[in-house]
Amino acid sequence: MTRCNAITAAGSACKGTPMPHSEYCYVHDPSTLEERKRHGSKGGRRGGRGRQSPVSRELARLQAVFERLAERIESGEIERGTAAVMIQAYNGARSCAAAMLKARELEELEERIIELEERYQHENGARTYGGYRR
Repeated sequence: MTRCNAITAAGSACKGTPMPHSEYCYVHDPSTLEERKRHGSKGGRRGGRGRQSPVSRELARLQAVFERLAERIESGEIERGTAAVMIQAYNGARSCAAAMLKARELEELEERIIELEERYQHENGARTYGGYRR
């Protein structure tokens, strides 16, 4: 099996597999530099382990609000009618937060699909016109 012809920053030979029609792997191929920069610029914008997105934090906050509200209803501190209206308002906020999370997931998925299509076209020399392959 062939290996990438590049030398790593540590001075050793790269062990990556070359891309089709290239002597370099994806990380070292000069033709993928711009694409790698775009991917790298996403850096801290994506959540990782132990980090919550703003929408996830909002959903967790709303969960705590619901729990406190339930306790106040049980203790008789808040009237049932007032509590019902409050719950409707909080449910609306929760629905908005959930919809925002779903929209963000769809946007990220769309970005990934576009990147994969670009990569496929680049690797296979495909030319498209208006999204259709010629």
